[in-house]
Amino acid sequence: MDINSRIEKTVEWLSDKVSKTKTRGLAVGISGGIDSAVVAFLIKKALPENSLGIVLPCNSSSQDMTDAASVIEACGIDSIEIDLTSIHRDLVGKIFEKRADLKRTGEDNLKIARANLKARLRMSTLYTVANGLNYLVAGTDNAAETYVGYFTKYGDGGVDLQPIAHITKREVREWAKILGVPDKVIKKVPTAGLWEGQTDEGEMGTTYDMVDDLLEGKSIPERDRLIIERLHRVSEHKRNIPPSPPREWYI
Repeated sequence: MDINSRIEKTVEWLSDKVSKTKTRGLAVGISGGIDSAVVAFLIKKALPENSLGIVLPCNSSSQDMTDAASVIEACGIDSIEIDLTSIHRDLVGKIFEKRADLKRTGEDNLKIARANLKARLRMSTLYTVANGLNYLVAGTDNAAETYVGYFTKYGDGGVDLQPIAHITKREVREWAKILGVPDKVIKKVPTAGLWEGQTDEGEMGTTYDMVDDLLEGKSIPERDRLIIERLHRVSEHKRNIPPSPPREWYI
């Protein structure tokens, strides 16, 4: 199946999911990155009158906000912006007031805790808007991110639908070109914008090309294979329903 056919199949799938769930439309968080841009174009094609892009700055870079605006303009999707910066700052402050020992767990732990809170605040906001409109929330994780667990549990991983979960990062770039995503967004260095200077590949310790090659059954350097397999192993809990005691204990 060629790319155009796969895009159309995905658009039909999105429309069908809304119909079958008796909801009204689709919402997505638009970050200024390529993955959310592709999903924004897909949901706009699926439900032109009932799709919404939600921009959720949270200590975000001005470039990310500029890129998000360019995606919205190119896509023509209805949009709203809700700034979470002060909410995030105030909540972190209140948490640290209650548990001073959090500051003794190490700066790396604190950095991850703050970053994951950003993702979870965005998820909560997305769902508040989507629930109010009776929309489904569309996720933006691609196949590489899904495999290595490069998403926040109950953050950007907390969605109703994952339309690009089986599409490699390099395929996302090809889809983006066909859909009309702005060129500067396509060429942008992938980053979740979790802290200054953060990049996806820097945090993963390998490249999207390496993950894509592994998923496609190609040979990759042993160092990268070990990193990817470790990331997949330690993130297994993110892809599964939370465990519970055996049911037979309670029968």
